[in-house]
Amino acid sequence: MEKIGKLWLVGAGPGDPDLLTLKAARLIGEADVLVHDGLVGDGVLAMARAEAELISVEKRRDRHSVPQQEINALLVRKVRAGLKVVRLKGGDPFVFGRGGEELEAARAAGIGCEVVPGISAALGCAAEAGLPLTHRALASAVSFVAGTCQGLKEQDWRGLAGPGRTLVVYMGVTTAGPIAEKLMSDGVSPDMPVAVLERGTLPGARAIRTLLAGLGEVVAREQVRSPAVLVVGRVAGLAEAEDIIAGQAAQVFQEIGQW
Repeated sequence: MEKIGKLWLVGAGPGDPDLLTLKAARLIGEADVLVHDGLVGDGVLAMARAEAELISVEKRRDRHSVPQQEINALLVRKVRAGLKVVRLKGGDPFVFGRGGEELEAARAAGIGCEVVPGISAALGCAAEAGLPLTHRALASAVSFVAGTCQGLKEQDWRGLAGPGRTLVVYMGVTTAGPIAEKLMSDGVSPDMPVAVLERGTLPGARAIRTLLAGLGEVVAREQVRSPAVLVVGRVAGLAEAEDIIAGQAAQVFQEIGQW
């Protein structure tokens, strides 16, 4: 009898294996093939069967090891060989994970595909830092944007940050300065709190707070590295984080903490 393969697009969460869903953990342990991103933690990969094939398709901002079309073709080829294929993605497959593109490729190829959501980097990192993305007194809306150079040029961010709103920026470490300038030019106060959440839920995790005007300088001086997310909004003042700029920033954070 011919084996029938299937593809699962699985969210691996922000890194801590304990944050996997039960379904994700089961599928990882059953897969014949794991096609994984570079941000998937070693602890998660260790849950695979000893005989499973692990294939890294790591992507970095300045280095793309495998083009997306080749990843799509790889997934289709493995499924057509009758294998259980798990495409393992950091965070959630549908939040800056290109899961939508891979789902389209699976549909076009006529192969079975199921999506298993995961805890996104924004949710996991914010929770670890005690930072509520929404708060009745501070923010009733949340937006997620990509902080790449292309995103800065093409996206209209007006109204996404400011009073009553939280803006979460993925992939914004190397463009932190231009991001701050862009937001301030769109009317966001230079005194708006920002939390920088680096390596959230992973060993060496760090959370720092500053004000929007000093964001670029702080990220450079503190040598922040990816993976990291930037949280812009008054809720950032509630984070359990190291305050980098004293004086005026300390006063802003103190006022927020009085809610």
